[in-house]
Amino acid sequence: MRASLKAAAVAAAIVFSAGPALAADPAAAAKPAYSTENSTIGELIENPETKALFDKHLPGVSSNEQFEMAKAMTLRQVQSYAPDQFSDDTLAKLDADLAKVPAKK
Repeated sequence: MRASLKAAAVAAAIVFSAGPALAADPAAAAKPAYSTENSTIGELIENPETKALFDKHLPGVSSNEQFEMAKAMTLRQVQSYAPDQFSDDTLAKLDADLAKVPAKK
């Protein structure tokens, strides 16, 4: 009995000393740095790499003067105003490309 309590204490010490790395949610670690749901339009068009993807999937949108007012919104939020232009399919393709872009340091 003492041996199993000691083993449990050692195991607990290892887990707790590892800190947040072991305790972190694995899904959070796999979460992309940029997305149409969580990144603002401003974030996407200010980063040259994500802007190129934005322009690839939504040509001409980033240079539209009216779009300037939407910089604080996400593309998923803007989708409700222009569902044809910002279709689920288009945004899903953009998300697939954005998922490959590492977070800017």
